[in-house]
Amino acid sequence: MEHRDDMGAKLGMWVFIFTEILLFGGLFLVYAVMRGRYSADFHSAAHHLNAFIGTINTLVLLVSSATVAMSITAVQKGDKRLAVVLLFLTLVCAAVFMVNKYFEWGHKFQIGLYPGSDLMLTMNHGQVMFFSLYFFMTGLHMFHLVVGGIILTIAMIKVNRGTINSTRYVLLENGGLYWHLVDLIWIFLFPLLYLIT
Repeated sequence: MEHRDDMGAKLGMWVFIFTEILLFGGLFLVYAVMRGRYSADFHSAAHHLNAFIGTINTLVLLVSSATVAMSITAVQKGDKRLAVVLLFLTLVCAAVFMVNKYFEWGHKFQIGLYPGSDLMLTMNHGQVMFFSLYFFMTGLHMFHLVVGGIILTIAMIKVNRGTINSTRYVLLENGGLYWHLVDLIWIFLFPLLYLIT
């Protein structure tokens, strides 16, 4: 029988995920309204984004969602070693995503394309709105990615110590749910920012 604390933790995670969906849903709604209002400016601004890096990051996050799901199955089957390896691979994927985003953002800052820059002051209002939303939404997503990475690192340590095992794995399960949320948000961000031009 499932422990009452575990059931409470799972319920709490689902409530938290719902609030996060509302947050990003609101941002997506703002994006849709602004895109409708400034479609030509959004179209021209989107050409400054690197769709190749966005595609690589999408594939990396999809792989990471698979590895974190497999790690939960491995723990449920009592395979501690495999679970640790899979969680480590998930964290490697997170690191690859962050490195790619570092270079992508770094290039934007290098050419002066960031909110408040001199270059941004010369752009149309719609283009400024696009890049403001781009930096805010991808920055907020990266923050969630870092938080998810910390949670999964703690879970990996606990799996390795045996604290998370085949009978008690709610922290890993909740960490996996959070990680899937991070992946889901990116699956919406990627086409909105990089593909719909």
